[in-house]
Amino acid sequence: MTNSSTDQTSHLSSRLVIRNVSVLTLDENNNYYTNATVIIENGRFTHILPNGNNFDSTTNDQTIDATGKLLMPALVDLHFHTAIAKGWNDHLPLWEYLDECWYPSIRALDKEAAYWAAMASYMEAIKNGTGTVNDMYRQLDGLADAADEIGIRAVLSNDIALREFNLDTLEDNVAAFHKHNGRANGRIQVWFGIEWLPLADLELLKRTRELANELDTGIHIHLNESTSEIDSTMQRFNKRPTEVAHEAGILGTDCVAAHCVHLSDTEIDLLAKSGTHVSHNPASNAKLGNGIARLPEMIQAGINVGLGHDAAECSNFIDMFTVMKFASLIHRAARQTTEIGKPNDILRMATVNGQKALGHSQELGSIVQGFKADCILIELKRTEFTPLIEDDLTHLTSHLVFSASGNCVDTTIIDGRIIMQNRKMLTVNEEQVITEANNAFIRVKDKMKILVREKTQN
Repeated sequence: MTNSSTDQTSHLSSRLVIRNVSVLTLDENNNYYTNATVIIENGRFTHILPNGNNFDSTTNDQTIDATGKLLMPALVDLHFHTAIAKGWNDHLPLWEYLDECWYPSIRALDKEAAYWAAMASYMEAIKNGTGTVNDMYRQLDGLADAADEIGIRAVLSNDIALREFNLDTLEDNVAAFHKHNGRANGRIQVWFGIEWLPLADLELLKRTRELANELDTGIHIHLNESTSEIDSTMQRFNKRPTEVAHEAGILGTDCVAAHCVHLSDTEIDLLAKSGTHVSHNPASNAKLGNGIARLPEMIQAGINVGLGHDAAECSNFIDMFTVMKFASLIHRAARQTTEIGKPNDILRMATVNGQKALGHSQELGSIVQGFKADCILIELKRTEFTPLIEDDLTHLTSHLVFSASGNCVDTTIIDGRIIMQNRKMLTVNEEQVITEANNAFIRVKDKMKILVREKTQN
């Protein structure tokens, strides 16, 4: 539906050669090279040459001279909601915010509004270095069209709740799965998405697990995000949220549990033993006043933890570099130690761990020969990286986590295709996306109806 301002033909060459580049592979051995050449062909890394001067390209190759730049895996936003109402009513705590902004806005969505909201959200993600999003939202026809057209890798899920809450149903999610799963040469997948336990019951949760097993797909769910959620779940089920999810069979290696802020020791053990993955969303948790997750305990228990921004309504940015800062600094401050939140660990959470959580660990998350080519070029000739000892990996990773922002990303490549270069989108018209996303919010705002739920009292 957009009119791209750039001719795409030159960006679909069969072979892409990136020369004179530093490479942070984030592979099993954490290899780091300077002055390397990386070759991408048919959407995959075919060669990583530490001494790139020995490679001769041909006139048919598309070549990037990446002198002064770093190539690293594209980031993974493990808990993502397309955003239509960023900055609107964002002074409220979670429960009130959901009732007065989030639910009214997503109930008022139509396919066109969802499409433009997704376009704007995915564009912001791509421009800040994200290649994969795990997006739970509504109107998946619009989201899938947007993801297909803009070129992002997306795991999409509906926002399922009991029918009385007028969100999505299991039937909606099944229909979206059959229509869109595997679209765009597998770049788009469809999982089941559970809104949260205050809007669900055991029957809904158990049926979700049955259908996920039947269709061989995953489950994306909010768990233990706020104390109000725990109070509601204790009143309704006489169990804590993760305990209810375990009883219903939701937990497992194909499940991403978002937030997990207020976990008991028992719940941490349930997540670890079930192989459930956790999306840690520290910026959103902080902004909404929900608290600080027990990240060190989760990691010590062996839980695979990735990172997410949540929704731009809940954090006001879709920049995983900023999320990485929060993921380190907030825990160092809370625990009063610098022995946690080490830069290399945080980088792996934002890349390798995120792809593992989505079932992609055998072909995404690292720059490895044979892996799919989702990667970003970062401009190192900036004050954020000054000073920099070129061959000092510790120095580099410190800058990436504590100093850099998404504005340092020069180029984003997904599935071997250049999606953004020199900070210009090549797949969509940026001005059109911004204009239409603004118009979509105005239309949706005018249709919003607020329905306030009774909050569980202690």
